[in-house]
Amino acid sequence: MNNKTQKLVFGMLVGLTMLFLLNLWSAPTRAVISEEVIFSEFMAKLDRGDIEKVIVQGHRLSGILKDNSQLRTYMTDYPDLVQELREKHVQIEVKPASDSPWYMTMLMTWGPFVLFLSLWVFLMRRMQTGNAAMSLAKSKARMQTDARNKVTFSDVAGIDEVKEEVQETVEFLKNPRKFQKLGGRIPKGVLVVGPPGTGKTLLAKAIAGEAGVPFFSISGSDFVEMFVGVGASRVRTLFEDAKKHAPCIVFIDEIDAVGRSRGAGLGGGNDEREQTLNQLLVEMDGFDTTEGVILVAATNRPDVLDPALLRPGRFDRQVTVNHPDLRGRSEILKVHTKKVPMAANVELEKIARGTPGFSGADLENLVNEAALWAARQNKHEVGIADFETAKDKIMMGTERKSMMLTDEEKRITAYHEAGHALVATVLPGTDPVHKVSIIPRGRALGVTMQLPTDDRYNHSKEFLYNTLAILMGGRVAEELVFKHVTTGAGNDLERATDLARKMVCEWGMSEKLGPLAFGQKEESMFLGRSLGGTRAISNEMALEIDLEIKRLITENYERSKHILTEHRVTLEALADALLEKETLDGWEIKAILPQSSQQVSA
Repeated sequence: MNNKTQKLVFGMLVGLTMLFLLNLWSAPTRAVISEEVIFSEFMAKLDRGDIEKVIVQGHRLSGILKDNSQLRTYMTDYPDLVQELREKHVQIEVKPASDSPWYMTMLMTWGPFVLFLSLWVFLMRRMQTGNAAMSLAKSKARMQTDARNKVTFSDVAGIDEVKEEVQETVEFLKNPRKFQKLGGRIPKGVLVVGPPGTGKTLLAKAIAGEAGVPFFSISGSDFVEMFVGVGASRVRTLFEDAKKHAPCIVFIDEIDAVGRSRGAGLGGGNDEREQTLNQLLVEMDGFDTTEGVILVAATNRPDVLDPALLRPGRFDRQVTVNHPDLRGRSEILKVHTKKVPMAANVELEKIARGTPGFSGADLENLVNEAALWAARQNKHEVGIADFETAKDKIMMGTERKSMMLTDEEKRITAYHEAGHALVATVLPGTDPVHKVSIIPRGRALGVTMQLPTDDRYNHSKEFLYNTLAILMGGRVAEELVFKHVTTGAGNDLERATDLARKMVCEWGMSEKLGPLAFGQKEESMFLGRSLGGTRAISNEMALEIDLEIKRLITENYERSKHILTEHRVTLEALADALLEKETLDGWEIKAILPQSSQQVSA
């Protein structure tokens, strides 16, 4: 029984029940139950004067006695009845032959029987077919046809190399014989790997849109339920539906929710998630292989996927989608600003240059925030100032204007941020200072933001060494000026310690310990990774590592102290400017610093 039939039967049952109850409610109530007698006995009681009132309804007579009891009888044609009733001074009430229409009479007669029969059939069908279990086992995939799916490669920008790589998959779907005639086979699956927000889902939709085939989309978490066997059944149902619409694309988002390595779950080999994964492996490349159904999956955790899922024959292609470069960010901004009225002073390339490390989702959010800010200012176009405001909000946090700082706290924050900015400006090879603010944003009382001039894919030891000095600049400035330290440098110390540990333990940037990696990353057993392969470190080596981390941080603390002591006048000038304006841009900082200070190497 499908859903429409169930709704129809349920509606009929509800309607019959309501009519039945309505008729019972509207029926006249009787004080006592009528006694059925023969007509002669009724006439005898009439002759004795026991009857006080008579109700005539066709051939049916109802008499109310003086003791309030009732009699009921039936008669044939009796013309003298009314005359005798009048002689006995009996009240006479005449009603139609029937109080209810014929359909109500039929309903009252057969309604209860039909009601209980329908209810019994409905319950029996549910018990026989197991409809509840079947609905659980049904796939939750949503199919989008070409009429609904309007996404094409023109809507995907910033990942041209990736689009070229998946273009072959589109050609497979459009013209499979072109490749099969030379012995090639259509790829079974394409795994799209990349950080969040880089356009993995959008790329899968574009593949389906370009190929003009049906597109089934489902999340990895939609397979697993608390009931055993439901996930595997949903996988079977999904591929059965896909076979009916082949050629088509099945897209599983966040496949790591169901594709994690087996053998390490709480339930062992009988774990529900592992059964679902086993069924997925069989459907992708088992005895019953499917031609014309391509599985596209997306994940940002390829390291936790089961090796059997990644082998050729299941996922033949692995496509990596990284954060876009400068050119890619420009193209993405062009896509997202198509429907946004832009002012003449907006140059998308400059905006892209000032947003390194932004993903496609971040850039979309940037355009949206700029448009919302311009609308709040009652503007008709989005200008460069709106983009700058939106960028500051995203990168530094929302301004907390309601947070009132004391004059002393503002002064400490101004010197703290001025220390960061001055060290970053003086040291060579560091990222330029973009903006410094002492307005509380997010969880910080002040922010110093640096932006690289070009995209960075690698960092030198000198750059990281100078970064440690910059992180120490705020703490050193507080100590020099106020002769005490505050909790404001807590995040700086945490970041500096983490960076120094990575330099020593992961990147081999310690002259004393050499190019070695210590303490390989430990993976959780529940991700299918064993802890037994972790390299042990002796107590003596652990002590050496701690000493090296301390040396790196201490050296750069002293470097920052030397720079700020030498440029004390400039530090105070920067702090005074921050107290006056609260926010300084990069060019304003350069105008305050002497030319010699901008080139000194400490």
